[in-house]
Amino acid sequence: MEKILKVHHVNDYARYIGAPELHPLVSVIHYDELEHCRHSLNNYDVYGLFIGDEELEDLSYGQLQYVLHRHALMCVSPGQIGGKTDMGEEIHTKGWALLFDAELLRNTELDQRMHDYTYFSYSVSEALLLTDEQRQSLVNLIEQIRQELLGKEDTHTLRIVTSQIEQVLELVARYYALQLSTSATSTNSDLLPRFEQLLRQYYDNNLHQQHGLPTVKYCAQQLFLSPNYFGDLIRELTNDSATSHIRRFLMQRAQQLLMSGASITETAERLGFDYPQHFTRVFKKHFGVTPSEYIRR
Repeated sequence: MEKILKVHHVNDYARYIGAPELHPLVSVIHYDELEHCRHSLNNYDVYGLFIGDEELEDLSYGQLQYVLHRHALMCVSPGQIGGKTDMGEEIHTKGWALLFDAELLRNTELDQRMHDYTYFSYSVSEALLLTDEQRQSLVNLIEQIRQELLGKEDTHTLRIVTSQIEQVLELVARYYALQLSTSATSTNSDLLPRFEQLLRQYYDNNLHQQHGLPTVKYCAQQLFLSPNYFGDLIRELTNDSATSHIRRFLMQRAQQLLMSGASITETAERLGFDYPQHFTRVFKKHFGVTPSEYIRR
């Protein structure tokens, strides 16, 4: 069984790799300065952003392995597992890490917005590929956080640090939006047709009989993307959510079934709804009328 480092607190990781412990809730690590950094496969209970300044091979995320290219940024959130499987091997690597505890955000506006930063659950293969200018902007902010933590702590320290972390997260969101825009129009320009074909095949293969309604998670897995990255790409392409796209597909199919003479109960079953009442609610929300009213038109 692989050994895993439990990162319950930010300094669990800092201590393991020999980095300075700056604060119980925030850790800033400059890998270039470490003499005895070690590989580890980590189980995180904290948030983390990692900027690699060199190519890293055999990087794990879940059950998969990747190569992380130079100037790539990877984000992790509580509950995720990632890192290098050859635990304990001494290395000299380059880059930066910013880790912070969810406790830092308690009762802050940032805590209410963390769910907006969907990139925290992207896979390693969907890392943010930074330009030199983007990397430097992020590093400048991370260095400012470190300087604030190195100073004498007062009543303003954590508010300032939290504000600086928010600036980092907003910059990452901006850079990811640029990457998604480019990816949606080039690498993933055929994503929408593949998505629609996948939904058709779902019913052609009668998967609804076993699994019920198709989900964003299922579609993302079949297209080899993480659910959030897939959802953000679909939003970039259509200005709407992947969930809405699935619902429109279902309702178009429902129209066809009802117009061909299928009953409401039969239509619900053939789409994968557990109950006709659920189908009726979704149908009315989408079309503004119940299936019965639609049939009588």
